[in-house]
Amino acid sequence: MLRTMIAAAMLWAGAFGALAQVGNEGAGEAWVQIEARPNLTQAEARARAWSATLENVGGFRLDSGWYAIVLGPFSREVAEAERLRLLARGAIPRDSFIAEGDGFATPFWPEGGIAALVPAPDVARGGPIAVTPLPEPGAEGPAAPAALPDETPAQARASERALSPDARRELQAALQWEGFYSGALDGLIGPGTRRAMAAWQEARGFEPTGILTTAQRTAVTRDLRDTRASLGLEFVFDEGAGVAIDLPTALVAFDRYEAPFAHYRGTGADDVQVILISQEGDRDRMAALYDVLQTLAIVPVEGPRALNRRSFRIEGADRRRNTFAYAELTEDAIKGYILVWPAGDDRRRELAADALRTSFQTLPGALPDDAGSFGDQRPDLVAGLRIRAPVWAQSGFFVDGTGRVATADADLAGCGRVTLGEDVDVALAAKDAGLGVALLEPRAPLAPLGYARIATAAAPLRSEVAVSGFSFGGVLSAPTLTFGTLEDIRDLAGDNRRARLALAAEAGDAGGPVLMPDGAVTGLLLAPGEGARALPKDVALTASGAALAAFLSENGVAVEAADPGSTLDPEDLAISAADMTVLVNCWE
Repeated sequence: MLRTMIAAAMLWAGAFGALAQVGNEGAGEAWVQIEARPNLTQAEARARAWSATLENVGGFRLDSGWYAIVLGPFSREVAEAERLRLLARGAIPRDSFIAEGDGFATPFWPEGGIAALVPAPDVARGGPIAVTPLPEPGAEGPAAPAALPDETPAQARASERALSPDARRELQAALQWEGFYSGALDGLIGPGTRRAMAAWQEARGFEPTGILTTAQRTAVTRDLRDTRASLGLEFVFDEGAGVAIDLPTALVAFDRYEAPFAHYRGTGADDVQVILISQEGDRDRMAALYDVLQTLAIVPVEGPRALNRRSFRIEGADRRRNTFAYAELTEDAIKGYILVWPAGDDRRRELAADALRTSFQTLPGALPDDAGSFGDQRPDLVAGLRIRAPVWAQSGFFVDGTGRVATADADLAGCGRVTLGEDVDVALAAKDAGLGVALLEPRAPLAPLGYARIATAAAPLRSEVAVSGFSFGGVLSAPTLTFGTLEDIRDLAGDNRRARLALAAEAGDAGGPVLMPDGAVTGLLLAPGEGARALPKDVALTASGAALAAFLSENGVAVEAADPGSTLDPEDLAISAADMTVLVNCWE
């Protein structure tokens, strides 16, 4: 079907002038007729409107004197398939039909013909086919007069009248790009366009006549044209993914298929990516994909998102990137795209995003579930895309019934966001850099399953202790217990606010509670790098229970003291520890 579509487009371009004499030469060709109008003015307006949403729009005067708006030409088989596809999407009227072209006379649309579409196949892995873009709006049609140094309003109005409809639409688009125009791009120079032109003139120090001279029009459109050129927008047919779309080919190139994605990687210093979404599926599978995308590193947490019965939309922005994802459910497949763009380049991003949005079309077929199954199979990747991961992770534990958490002092100020687990936001409430501890407060009250009972009296030397912590960050879903002994109630410098343990802890254990056999908390494990010296692997330092309780009380926490209790068996101790221990994540 793809080759037929391209051949049809080339036929339309190369033989446009001959289409006025359809007759028997049109045998075997067919069009999808979507509308007819009784006069040329109405027909041109409707053809222009259809061209904003559909490809291959054409128009012919009929022998009856009416004017037909059509799509094509296609083979009869392709025309019928295209009609059914567009009907299913609700993109054309229900009474659209196949026309053989016998009654077609003079063509009236497109204005001035259409440029040839030249296919440029990407031979690597049978990838997508790129089609060279149409000329910039305004590049054809009556030539504008040469710039005049002192054009009068009358001369400027005369040069304005010489503009083609496409050139007028480009002018409106450029004024919109500059922030002066918010109306429709209809090519009609009405009051709204006049006000926009006057505002532009006033902002640039010209007399605000509302009529741009030739030189001023050139200045208005130059930036937009240059920016479009820097993107290299081309209409790409990706047969493997079953998607046709405008892509910024100056910035991305086809890389690989890895179901359910077709990856287009960045080709330069710009951190730009386009990922086409393509998989067979139904509403449930679309909802699952919606959830998965929000776990990816390329999708920032902050931003609007919506899921409905037939489509979803996800937007996200942070200090590094802006991401937009869209997908829709067709008859039996999920198709869409993801645009990832670096922060601070909003104007180019808006142009690229608008091009993707307005050009996106679905084609038959979808990526099979095993496409790219040779890829790297890793738990931190989904179809070649990295799952969002924190900058660092450590442990902490609840210290009261409202969900406040004690943890080891760390570079929390450098975190864009701090959470308990994946999604419970917390803020730094207090810290004691000398002791090496910090207090976190949830942004909304929590109801933890358990919280610490703190033993303020020093435990006997050689007492058995256990640290509860997420030893390997978030790799494991629950904390683990690491057993050791209390070696000294002072640290190596003699500070009795800290104690020394014989215990082989991991970096992720820092901030976790140090537990006695009865489940009482006798301290908080400090970070491995705490202090001026690197300690042996089996030596760890802990903030003492008394020092920790004093820090918490000073910062408004009603500390619950531990009563002496009986020794818990290891299973009960692990359950008690898991109820109070939490994973503390630092995100970009």
